[in-house]
Amino acid sequence: MTRILHLSDTHASAARTGADMDGVDALGALERLLHDVRHVPGIELVVVSGDVADDGSEAGCRAVRDRVGAFARARGVPQVYCTGNHDARPGFAAALGSGHLGADGEDRGTLIVPGADLRAAYSQVGGLRVVTLDTLVPGSTHGEVDRAQLDALAALLATPSPDGTLLVLHHPPLHIASMPQVAEVVLRDIDRLRAVVRGSDVRGVLAGHLHHPVSGFLAGTPVWVAPGVVTRIDTTAPARLVRGVLGAGAGLLDLGPVDATTYHLLHARDPRAGEPVYLYDAASGEDVPEER
Repeated sequence: MTRILHLSDTHASAARTGADMDGVDALGALERLLHDVRHVPGIELVVVSGDVADDGSEAGCRAVRDRVGAFARARGVPQVYCTGNHDARPGFAAALGSGHLGADGEDRGTLIVPGADLRAAYSQVGGLRVVTLDTLVPGSTHGEVDRAQLDALAALLATPSPDGTLLVLHHPPLHIASMPQVAEVVLRDIDRLRAVVRGSDVRGVLAGHLHHPVSGFLAGTPVWVAPGVVTRIDTTAPARLVRGVLGAGAGLLDLGPVDATTYHLLHARDPRAGEPVYLYDAASGEDVPEER
């Protein structure tokens, strides 16, 4: 059994306040969450599945690394990060290297496409192989995994790891029929990734991006999407509208045998949880007044 704290969408920035583009205290949300989960026992790995920095800056990535790193260091566990659509590869690489850091903060990852600026890498946590994919498409909200990464992933998975592989990427490789407004922002060409994962030793997939928890399957492998740290999406909003509210959350994955693997949701104790931050029309992107 491997216990993994799954964070996503921290959205820090280079601004001294650490606020995101919506004015939310992103670093405060992260600190509050890490404080409230400090008593969760047995955490062996911390994963941050993208949108580390809201503005793509090195400073934003370092601010998250400082806080998550202190949490991981106190527990003697590694930390793993992947890129999201808000990140920028130069800032990410300068602050986080491959994205696979030991408890001491040293880079422990191996890039799976050497010579490229892609932040796709892998490392070992005991017998578990952790692989991050780089789904960032600069200037776009959706995600893609290019052929170089898919080929490198297939070559890596050709040799099973003792405890299997955990795949981490920002954009969910899921078709979510109940939420048509997210169809254009998830991973593109899911079928190509499915073909690589099918029959391999991949035991689970961690993703983010949507700011609300979702689960599904990719080639029979469980996929878990974490709630956002900076904000969460309130899915009770009227159809075609997207409502963001305060309330940091995270996932806790207990990765064991198929019939003993569980994924829990964790929530920070925030007296302002549920307070609206934004409401917009998914089709036009225009802000909409909040109804009372």
